[in-house]
Amino acid sequence: MTADRAHVPSVLFLCVHNAGRSQMAAGFTRHLGGDGVAVYSGGSEPADQVNAAAVAAMAEVGIDITDQTPRHWTDDGVAAADVVITMGCGDTCPVFPGVRYVDWDLEDPAGKPVDGVRPIRDDIERRVRTLLEELAVPVSG
Repeated sequence: MTADRAHVPSVLFLCVHNAGRSQMAAGFTRHLGGDGVAVYSGGSEPADQVNAAAVAAMAEVGIDITDQTPRHWTDDGVAAADVVITMGCGDTCPVFPGVRYVDWDLEDPAGKPVDGVRPIRDDIERRVRTLLEELAVPVSG
């Protein structure tokens, strides 16, 4: 009989359009947490594509999020997450008992040029590093 694999914590990032903040947060979490964390993101009203300035700002720090697509969250996905990070979705974010919720009050990068997105990106990176530390996920970067 083999030992069960240790639980890998799952994090779900939610915002309205799933095109900026949540995509940057998911990108940092995947990059820094590697296989030590399962990462998901979604929105209440997904945009058609990821914010180009967010893509450019992340590329500046060596993280490629061009392959990401905004998507709608599912109730099953929210209920299954260990931690749900909300970012500006207010009352539209679903709440399930037993799930840890954290609200990150972040400026929306929508409509901002890359130089306006950089401070948001850097704030998100700091928060992701803290989250990974809290989850005891080794950081690989």
